[in-house]
Amino acid sequence: MAPIPRLRAYEGPAVLSYGFRPFFLLGSLYAGLAVLAWLPMFVGDLALPTALAPRDWHVHEMLYGFAGAVMAGFLLTAVPNWTGRLPLQGGPLLLLVAAWLAGRFAVAFSAVLGWLPAALLDLSFLTLLTAAIAREVVAGRNWRNLKVLVALSALLAGNALFHVEAYRSGTAEYGIRVGIAAALAMVMLIGGRIVPSFTRNWLARENPGRMPASFGTFDKASMILAVAALAGWTLAPGSRATGAALVVTGLVQAARLARWAGDRTWPDPLVLVLQVAYAFVPLGFVLVGASALGLVPVGAGIHAWTGGAVGVMTLAVMSRASLGHTGRPLAASPAVRTVYVLATASVLARVCASLHPAWTGSLLPVAGALWAMAFLGFAAAYWRVLTGPRAA
Repeated sequence: MAPIPRLRAYEGPAVLSYGFRPFFLLGSLYAGLAVLAWLPMFVGDLALPTALAPRDWHVHEMLYGFAGAVMAGFLLTAVPNWTGRLPLQGGPLLLLVAAWLAGRFAVAFSAVLGWLPAALLDLSFLTLLTAAIAREVVAGRNWRNLKVLVALSALLAGNALFHVEAYRSGTAEYGIRVGIAAALAMVMLIGGRIVPSFTRNWLARENPGRMPASFGTFDKASMILAVAALAGWTLAPGSRATGAALVVTGLVQAARLARWAGDRTWPDPLVLVLQVAYAFVPLGFVLVGASALGLVPVGAGIHAWTGGAVGVMTLAVMSRASLGHTGRPLAASPAVRTVYVLATASVLARVCASLHPAWTGSLLPVAGALWAMAFLGFAAAYWRVLTGPRAA
């Protein structure tokens, strides 16, 4: 039997030949530019014609805009590999890109457009993406990955709730927590596959010895516990029971990470950064749990989750997947290694700014500048990779 072709015959722009290309590029550019806009908004020097409160615009665009784009790029690339079906290309992919861009415009100008038209335009992207992924999973009978579809559907539901909540009460709380929980679940689900897998592959080739533990009962139990703790946090973030559950979950997730032999990956930045990114998962659980117990400000754990677990993991995945799917060697250039350091330093600065409010005024601009340099630096370093022809 002839092998399934990996791509249809395609002669259009290279950037529309695979889902990771436009969405990794746009997501990284937007991550940097949106934070550069947020810094003057935070101090009152810039105002957008958005119906959202300034904090809510920032949270929404980083969570449902930037992270949504990177998730789209990853899923549109990974799902065809999982199902054996052909990926989205050309016109259908362009439609998804246009829906994402329309959403960013609509949210920024929602005070002019009206909240409902803006919400519908914004929701069109995740709706189309969820439908596309659902079609592929069902058509390919790839039931194992229904969990990914559930997490993506939760992100869509969180975005819808965000818009309704912001319209009715002037700010969004549940919509933010649902979105963070969905994004974090995606990181734990996908990260739980790729971090030990890529680590094992590299160690087997370059540094034989102790290997990551295979996926098993412990991993399943840790995911069930994490989802339950996140559900509790979504519904009752200030409960002491929620706080205790989050701290315990953080310790379990730390144990899960310790089983993946990350201490043996220092020579390869592409593998090491995956381990570093996942380390922000347990850190965030412990800090958010500690905030529910009244021990630390809530922002510290939230930014460990969003900036670290989601943000640094997106850089780790984008840099590796872009090289692998364009036929290039899996090696981190000096520029990309610098990007990893900048992003990690940004998250640590932002967490510290939350832990010690007296430092906020000085650390917040530093964290924002480092973040923007990291993601705009990634876009510059990978521009030709994402827009040019395949190397081999």
